[in-house]
Amino acid sequence: MTSSSTDMATDGEASELSQPHNDQPLAKLAVAAIGIVFGDIGTSPIYAFRETFTGHHPLDPDQLHIYGVLSLIFWSMMIVVSIKYVSIIMRADNKGEGGSLALLALINRQTEGKRWSTPIVMLGVFATALFYGDSMITPAMSVLSASEGLTTVDPRFGPLVLPISVTILIGLFWIQARGTAKVGQLFGPVMVIYFLVLAVLGVMHIIGNPTVLWSLNPYYAFTFFADDPLAGFLALGSVVLAVTGAEALYADMGHFGRNPIRVSWLYFVLPGLMLNYLGQGAMILSLEPAGAAEAIKNPFFLLAPEAFRLPLVLLAMMATIIASQAVISGAFSLTQQAIQLGFMPRLRILHTSASAAGQIYIPAINWALCVMVILLVLFFGSSSNLAAAYGIAVTGAMFIDTCLLAVVLFSLWHWNRFVAALAITVFFIVDLAYFAANLTKVPDGGWFPLLVGLFAFTMLTTWAKGRKLMIERLREAAMPIKVFITSAASSATRVPGTAVFMTSTADGVPHALLHNLKHNKVLHDRVILLTVKIADVPYVEIERRCMLEDLGQGFHRLVIKFGFMQEPDVPAALKLVTGCGAEFKMMDTSFFLARQTLLPSERPGMALWRERLFAWMMRNAESAMDFFKLPTNRVVELGSQVEI
Repeated sequence: MTSSSTDMATDGEASELSQPHNDQPLAKLAVAAIGIVFGDIGTSPIYAFRETFTGHHPLDPDQLHIYGVLSLIFWSMMIVVSIKYVSIIMRADNKGEGGSLALLALINRQTEGKRWSTPIVMLGVFATALFYGDSMITPAMSVLSASEGLTTVDPRFGPLVLPISVTILIGLFWIQARGTAKVGQLFGPVMVIYFLVLAVLGVMHIIGNPTVLWSLNPYYAFTFFADDPLAGFLALGSVVLAVTGAEALYADMGHFGRNPIRVSWLYFVLPGLMLNYLGQGAMILSLEPAGAAEAIKNPFFLLAPEAFRLPLVLLAMMATIIASQAVISGAFSLTQQAIQLGFMPRLRILHTSASAAGQIYIPAINWALCVMVILLVLFFGSSSNLAAAYGIAVTGAMFIDTCLLAVVLFSLWHWNRFVAALAITVFFIVDLAYFAANLTKVPDGGWFPLLVGLFAFTMLTTWAKGRKLMIERLREAAMPIKVFITSAASSATRVPGTAVFMTSTADGVPHALLHNLKHNKVLHDRVILLTVKIADVPYVEIERRCMLEDLGQGFHRLVIKFGFMQEPDVPAALKLVTGCGAEFKMMDTSFFLARQTLLPSERPGMALWRERLFAWMMRNAESAMDFFKLPTNRVVELGSQVEI
């Protein structure tokens, strides 16, 4: 790693506004949002209702339980999705962007220096870590559950479910490098058709048993719990599967804006989902007990008449591929934010679209996810077994979102304390109930997302802490720039051209400059001490990109700022710089980078094993030359050793 900065900007930089949202018509944006945002929650009817009755804590498919479960599903959607995420959390955008890290950056800017800001950062980082577990389970769970629908067409498809699922998933990860722009154009129309089919199938069965609509009354949820509190509590572990993907509404807000997501959820997606769940309940209630016990094993596909079952399976497969694509793209986007905000080492990031900056591909993340998803499918073998692993990561992330929301309501928005306390209390009760119910599934597979989350959390915090320690050690040994200019600049031989020395701190003399003077005994006519900073806003406007300070005798201090959603292109930014002599020409400019070799030691700061982990991460990070888009034939790297 080179000593180049990805420090978060200060509160004073909050005014650096993000790029404006897409100004396309609302209807077009709403359809696009349906294709990207609602894939995860949209595929939940394939398995959520089924798992509540046939999962690890089965229920009898009688009227009491069916009405109770449908009531829980409906009110979970209303409280968790419609009120918490769509109505409240989506208002907490960071210059238009959403997601755990965007919210964390927003809160961090407002609460920096307060005694509880560190725990808030840790919560945000852990939510990010849990997302990686979710991004492994979602593709495995959704594709596997759709493939299992083939057995409702013909039981002889049973042995082919796993091979078909693995083939689909490998193909999905394989196409990531080629970009998804063209395929993505089909996402919206396909998902619109999918949700319409959900609604039609549901209505067909509701017409035959309209009394199922009474289950929307919360009375039936309370009756379910009153009859058997333990069964009701355990059922929450499966009911929560109906709202998995709710956090995606917030995370993808930057792509479409708040209003298109709200409109498509309230007027299209929510009705389609609930009609389908009600249809599944109505169908089961219309059957004899023996038939109901058999149909509850796969009620979603049995909603369709036999002649239309295979097309429904194929449509469901397409929907689950789209849902998986959205989660994978989300993992890429989240990783990019984590790198920019200083929680992960630099990784190779490829852009798959010349026009859409958000379409990126990160090979390391893609193939790591691919391997883990395939292993999950093969290890668990069925979507019912995987359901035990699903839910822990989602409910954990939802609980953390509520914690962050509490900070927003009380410290940022200054809501009426009674109203804010009431809202947060309701959300905490719901989130804790879901999380506690899912903890019962830890022995059956719930340990997996927790293990992935713990591993990712360790990596993220080790990198952030190690990087902070390394910068402190470099700062300790740094010579004041004024002293250097006075003593060395006046006596050294000057050569034509420009030298850019990249440094992680905007004070002191970069190590690369000291080493260059020591070994080559020359200084260029123009010396730029360059620090790249990542602001805690998504985008930094071009006119606010560069800050230049003249240090005298041909020395200049330059700070270039990018938003955490932007690509740090240093040569492009240098073209914007004026006031320090002639225009920058790459053929006359040399970039000097310091490559540190970490020496783990017993010095206070981090455990020795974490120091070794940090050193390994540094060795495997993407080079600064590639990350900052520096011209390969104009870069000089000078090594140094740092003891942390």
